[in-house]
Amino acid sequence: MDEFNTGLPSTRLVQTWIKDKQKVEVKLSTDQIVEGTIMWQDVQSVYITDDSGQSTLIWRQALVYLKPKG
Repeated sequence: MDEFNTGLPSTRLVQTWIKDKQKVEVKLSTDQIVEGTIMWQDVQSVYITDDSGQSTLIWRQALVYLKPKG
């Protein structure tokens, strides 16, 4: 298993979004769009919660992009 590299700029950016509770838009490889707040990330996945409280675990292989809202 790969080690989670907290020194990568992309990892640090997502960590900043988590700390700031930044709302994000996540596009999946299925063309589905998920919006919400990233609660945590690890080497394999990101965990996002939307405004209604629905939580989704997303495998990194399914990510097309993450971008901040607003």
